[in-house]
Amino acid sequence: MKEGSGQDASLREAALRALDNAYAPYSNFRVGAALRARSGEVITGCNVENSVNSLAMCAETLAVASAVSQGLTDFDEIAIVTEDSEPTPPCGACRQVLNEFAPNIKVSSYTREASDIRAAIVGDRGFICFGIVLLGESR
Repeated sequence: MKEGSGQDASLREAALRALDNAYAPYSNFRVGAALRARSGEVITGCNVENSVNSLAMCAETLAVASAVSQGLTDFDEIAIVTEDSEPTPPCGACRQVLNEFAPNIKVSSYTREASDIRAAIVGDRGFICFGIVLLGESR
């Protein structure tokens, strides 16, 4: 799948810059993410590992937390870049965090070379997250 627009390319580039800041001395699996708010603002995050594995932070969750701390809670797309040979989707915990704020967010996963991308919507089948809708409640 090829990139669709200049907006997609700039989001990917922001995620690529974040990837360069990733701290992954234990797994050597570096991740960069760029989250676009509906207002057009782009917030980035990178994974930050810790010698205590449960204290590690994923790039996607860090981007969401940073956005929320700035008062942004309405998102339409996130780009994720890794150095892996295949595009890497967000982990289950990150899907859950994304679902909390944007159940219909577009998730675009890229390799560093951008030779291939994989895109999905968090709320689509096969990309299911536990959420308030499953609880039978409304916001």
